[in-house]
Amino acid sequence: MTTVALETISLPAALEIAQRTIAYARSQNMTPIAVSVLDVRGALKAYLAEDGTGLLRADISRAKAWGCLGMGFGSRKLADRTPRNAYFTTALQAMSDGKAVPAPGGILIRNAAGEVVGAVGVSGETSDNDELCAMHGVEAAGLRGDPT
Repeated sequence: MTTVALETISLPAALEIAQRTIAYARSQNMTPIAVSVLDVRGALKAYLAEDGTGLLRADISRAKAWGCLGMGFGSRKLADRTPRNAYFTTALQAMSDGKAVPAPGGILIRNAAGEVVGAVGVSGETSDNDELCAMHGVEAAGLRGDPT
């Protein structure tokens, strides 16, 4: 049996994404946010929350990122599909024990070769702004964000 090693995001890169995501939110005077960065396996690599975030922001940010990895696309796409396919979204949330949130703010992280190396989820602002913060954080860290 051959084992294939998958490239995954490093701890320094995950921390940089989280820090730069929050820095962008501050530069735009947004409400306090929470950021979860997961590696390609779905393991939490970095989590940061600003003072003033709600208690559930940790779970929401992580679920946005986790859903991206599970489905292979950004959480906006899942949100866009929900009105047309509510039964699937309900089943997905039940099957994943609530670990998938169908709202923008979760994006895939891709390396220079275009491979998925992780995901980031943001919660605390509007969903559109959550996604914007995630994109800025990933790109400022030198990687490629993929919200689609």
